[in-house]
Order: sequence, then C-alpha cells, then structure tokens
Amino acid sequence: MDISLPGQTIYAYTGGKTANAQQRTVMFIHGALCDHSVWALQSRYLANHGWNVLALDLPGHGRSTGTPPATVEDAADVMARLVDTLALQQVALVGHSWGSLIALEAASRLKEKVSHLALVGISYPMAVTPSLLAMADAQPLNAIDLINQYSHSLLAPPPSGLGPGTWVKGAGRALNRRVQISNSQVNLLHHAFVACDSYRNGEQAMMQVEAKVLMILGQADQMTPAKNAKHLYQTALQSGKDIRIVEVGSGHALMTEAPDDTLRALYSFLQA
Repeated sequence: MDISLPGQTIYAYTGGKTANAQQRTVMFIHGALCDHSVWALQSRYLANHGWNVLALDLPGHGRSTGTPPATVEDAADVMARLVDTLALQQVALVGHSWGSLIALEAASRLKEKVSHLALVGISYPMAVTPSLLAMADAQPLNAIDLINQYSHSLLAPPPSGLGPGTWVKGAGRALNRRVQISNSQVNLLHHAFVACDSYRNGEQAMMQVEAKVLMILGQADQMTPAKNAKHLYQTALQSGKDIRIVEVGSGHALMTEAPDDTLRALYSFLQA
C-alpha cells in the first residue's frame, strides 16, 4: 500500500489485507537500516487476527520515497501526517530501536489518538559511541558487520537453527546492506545513528503520552541494554502511566531472534 504525503510516498505493508473500518489499526516502525520486513511474523499475525496493519518503510528507506528523516522529531512528524492523511481516529504504535524513539515522540504529539504504545528494544538516551558513529560514516559496510555481531546474542540460532535454510544473523546483515545501498544520496546508517544519539526529548515525551505503554526488552541486548530503559520506565510510573515491561531471551533483534515471545507480548498487550 502506497500512501501519498507532500514530497514523498510512504509504503506500508498491510499483511495482504484490505482495511476494515470495524477493526483497530496498528502501525509498525522499524529501526536503523531496516524496513517493514523485520515485522514479518508480527504484522502478518495481527493482520489475520482482527487488526488493520501498517508496517512502514520510513522515508528514503525500502519502497518509500522522499528524504530520510534527520531527527526523531522529523520522523514523528511523518507518523502524525500519516495518521491525519488516513483519517485514523486511533492507532496503536509499535517501534523498534530508533523506531521506538519515533513511536514515543509521535505518541506524545498524537495524544488520545494513540491507544497503545509498544517500545521494543528501547533505551534512553540511545547514545551511539563516537567510534561507531565514525565507522558508520566512513565505512558503513564494516559498521553493518559490527552491529550485527552486537545485535544478536549468543542465543541467536546458527544456520538452520530455526529450520533448514534459515540464518538469523546473516539475514539481518543482508537486510542492512540492501537498505544501505538502496539510497545513493544518503548514508542511511550514519543518518539514523546521529538521529538516535541526538534525541533528548524522551522524558518529556513520555510524560505527555496518554496511551498504555509496553516495553519489550532483550535480556541479552548489547545495543540497547535493558537496564538503559529503566529510567524512562520510572519516568512513566511517576507520571501515572499504565506501563509494563516484558523481558525476553534475546539480543537487540527481538522480532527475528525471539519472534514468538515478542509476538505473544505484543498480542497480549494490544488485546488488553
């Protein structure tokens, strides 16, 4: 499904379903150097179990056109425009990593239009080390290899671990490379890392959120360690939010490394 916005077209995977006005809508937002496909299991399942699904490609990524967002705030503006363009009365937002910051910022702006906010693999601040920023700028393909080492825990299955022909880490690296080279105008990896590293509105955004909140964290996450989400969790509690945390046995690539546990946590939360 292509959605036209001023100066860009946003692609949204719908799980092969036509929107049903009687059903609620969930919007999935990917992280750095990813696209809608990282939500393959979760988006297809929800599309077949009573939800309208919009798994997005961010601007300048995958099948979406336009300029990639330079900041979390810029990306949140796109989410708000999508909600308005589609005339959605309410939407559930689900974001991973960089996408979790985008979902958080968008929910703070959309307020009562967001019913549920699921933050997968979030930390705040989402600092990126200077050495990794420099590598992403000068040697992005080498940086992709490095982040895939850190994005998958030792629990990640080896080749054929999930069945013949599957390789979680290799698939993640291939996706990152494909997205990186798909945009010849912008270094997407460095672009996203700078956006994550520079975001400073997390606490204020959380206090303004009106939705129910779920954090899904990887117990072995080395990119955004679970402990780094606890301060944001406390901010939510202190401001009276309905918030819960679910930790799964996974590294940073929760949707592919622990797909069933991630899906169960999301489905239970969204159905509540």
